[in-house]
Amino acid sequence: MEEEESLHRSKKVPHSRLVFSKPDGGRHIHRRADVGLKRCCKRAGLRMIGWHALRHTFASHLVMRGASLKAVQELLGHATMEMTLRYSHLTPEVRREAVELLDSKTGSKGQGSARAAGPAERA
Repeated sequence: MEEEESLHRSKKVPHSRLVFSKPDGGRHIHRRADVGLKRCCKRAGLRMIGWHALRHTFASHLVMRGASLKAVQELLGHATMEMTLRYSHLTPEVRREAVELLDSKTGSKGQGSARAAGPAERA
């Protein structure tokens, strides 16, 4: 398997705007994955979201649970911290608790009760 991956990486791939492309530079069609995601949303009673929204949710949950921005940057594969910051959303509750830290004597007021904003809450 490693040899196959190494061989694939060594092949010249035509220039593409896509992050994930076929060896010829063309677009992958992920209809099966999209159908599965749609089915899961429907069963859970949620509005349909896309895979990209899940990347934002993933980053937001990590940041609000204390992961370093550098770790999130590496996990998402971002070249710049600015891009990672675009993905890391805070709930109004987390922002409010951050300001409340100024009122507390210990600086720990409100920690641990925050929750991440899901795609529906940011929409």
